[in-house]
Amino acid sequence: MATVNLVEIFSSVQGEGLHVGASTLFLRFGGCDLRCGWCDSPHTWNPAGQCRLEQTPGSAVFRSVANPVPLEAAVAAAEALGLVRHRFASLTGGEPLLQPEAVRTLGEALRARGPLLHLETHGIAAEALETVIDVVDVVSMDWKLGSDVRRKGRRARRVDESFHDEHERFLRVAKRAPQVVVKVVVSPSSREEELDEMARRVAGVDPNLPVVIQPVTPFGSVAATPGAQQLLGWTARLQAELHDVRLIPQTHKLLGAL
Repeated sequence: MATVNLVEIFSSVQGEGLHVGASTLFLRFGGCDLRCGWCDSPHTWNPAGQCRLEQTPGSAVFRSVANPVPLEAAVAAAEALGLVRHRFASLTGGEPLLQPEAVRTLGEALRARGPLLHLETHGIAAEALETVIDVVDVVSMDWKLGSDVRRKGRRARRVDESFHDEHERFLRVAKRAPQVVVKVVVSPSSREEELDEMARRVAGVDPNLPVVIQPVTPFGSVAATPGAQQLLGWTARLQAELHDVRLIPQTHKLLGAL
């Protein structure tokens, strides 16, 4: 029986990116191979022993089931939350593309029931994306900056860490989806040369792609968010290369929602 490791399934609204405020059914995957200093869900870094299933939409009342979860049971839990009434079904994490077979099966099943499939990903698993891109409606990919992100297994971040090559390969595959959005989380540690290189790489693929600058919400090892002057300066800097740059914070944090 096909299974998936999930952390939780719940109903809310999209809290970040281009589709802020849209009704969304979230399926959060367990396991991630990156370590972001500002990650607000470090409990998703490793496969979960239990999966939380919300009982009624927006209630934040959950029951737990053991992992791995049969894919049929995950789809049934989504349907029980009124899947068809949501604009999007979002596969998030953790990192969904560490379980590409489950992404494909769930994607096919969820899309067949009405909502668009929204994939939230760290944006480096290009080979895995190749196997599922035809069932994804929106690819929301992060562009990780080495100033705040390290790979799993490394004890510390490296000043020279770079994910640019992996992200560019991923973006070229992601462009085959109906919509792709690039998101970059920025913190006081973010460096202009990192952002310049990201802009150059994205522009080389398609300068019209939407790029969302997301100010970090302080969490973990990150204690502050960049100031308004710095954020506006970075926005103008990226606009020199890119045609659709947007500055959008995490609205679900402002609302106290999941």
